[in-house]
Amino acid sequence: MNHGWIYRDRVKSTDTGQTVLDYYTNKYRHSSQSQWQSRIESGQIAIDGCIACGDRILQPGDSLTYHRAPWVEPEVPLEFEILYQDLDLLLINKPSGLPVIPGGGFLEHTLWWQLKTLYPEDTPTPIHRLGRGTSGLLLLGRSQLAKSSLAKQMRNSTMGESSCQLRKTYRALVIGNTISDRLTIEQPIGKISHPVLGYIYGATSDGKYARSKSRVIQRYPDRTLLEITIYTGRPHQIRIHTAAVGYPLWGDPLYIAGGTFAPIADKQKTIPVPGDCGYFLHAYRLSFTHPRSQQKMDFECLTPKNWY
Repeated sequence: MNHGWIYRDRVKSTDTGQTVLDYYTNKYRHSSQSQWQSRIESGQIAIDGCIACGDRILQPGDSLTYHRAPWVEPEVPLEFEILYQDLDLLLINKPSGLPVIPGGGFLEHTLWWQLKTLYPEDTPTPIHRLGRGTSGLLLLGRSQLAKSSLAKQMRNSTMGESSCQLRKTYRALVIGNTISDRLTIEQPIGKISHPVLGYIYGATSDGKYARSKSRVIQRYPDRTLLEITIYTGRPHQIRIHTAAVGYPLWGDPLYIAGGTFAPIADKQKTIPVPGDCGYFLHAYRLSFTHPRSQQKMDFECLTPKNWY
């Protein structure tokens, strides 16, 4: 059991006029209306510090808190390798299965919580994100200088060639082996409907611009090993982009050819969500400029042994 958590929300003008019950039911669809009703009745939800009633009409600026009771979190690999650290930076090799930040039933079984325990006074901040099922290089800032400089380098990565940018390269196993040796993918990524979460990100014609480049490293009878460099940081970009051109990641439970999500017809089956693991994606190389020394930094991290 973990120690529970307090989730906080501030009511926006667009949410006013709803009841407390409707607000939580509509916004957090991972739980049913009856489940939210039960939590309200047990006193787990408050408005401005006072226990809330389900039929209370919300007003702009209301402060909502949901006091979630302790729960048993799914088991995940909690150990990670520190590859480099100094006063400004921390670089780790994240294992597949370890979430970076709390969410989806994970709180203490996250990288964030482990780092908070190791560095209680000044917890390092992730400069970029890796999906729960993605392994490999993750860069974190320790100083304010590093956080500011590396965030700028991330922005530069989306603006063409620059002498000061952060570049991320991945290794990915995809289904099939007829993909071109080199491929540039510029499929826009935006919100698509999801029956549990309301929406997830996928390939859409009206989404935000996204750019990835891939090259074939090795071909196998039924799959291909790719090296992929991303030039934008859209959610689940590689998973969506490889699927969009007809080659979903090997083992991906969510994204199908076309870069979309296929609803499960069998109601007895669990509906997949973005945090589900099983796909083969590894942050293989990371290059950036050190925020203090201005030295060019390049790191590589071999793919996990269970890939082959």
